[in-house]
Amino acid sequence: MDNINDELLNKYQVTVQFEMDDAFMGFVPAHRLYINSLIEKNIVDYYTVSMESQRSWMVINAATKQEVEQYLSKSPLFNYWTIEIDELFVYDGQSYRLPALQLN
Repeated sequence: MDNINDELLNKYQVTVQFEMDDAFMGFVPAHRLYINSLIEKNIVDYYTVSMESQRSWMVINAATKQEVEQYLSKSPLFNYWTIEIDELFVYDGQSYRLPALQLN
């Protein structure tokens, strides 16, 4: 799979609720490799996990919600997840801003 041009795609916020057990933890290394590959291909903009709430959040670049589901279904942890996918209208943040001008 080649890198994608995220300017032509929609952005989707994915909220994942999960429940851990010993088997879940065994899939984590393979899952991290998969997520890292999606980040490197510009499919995933960001990925966060809260162990406290057993939730994860991602922003994924894709043409459709079905395409997002296809990416997610390839994770080794997919069977442990309850997923919510929302198309984003606004996606902004510090990393999208020009650096502050510093006078010498």
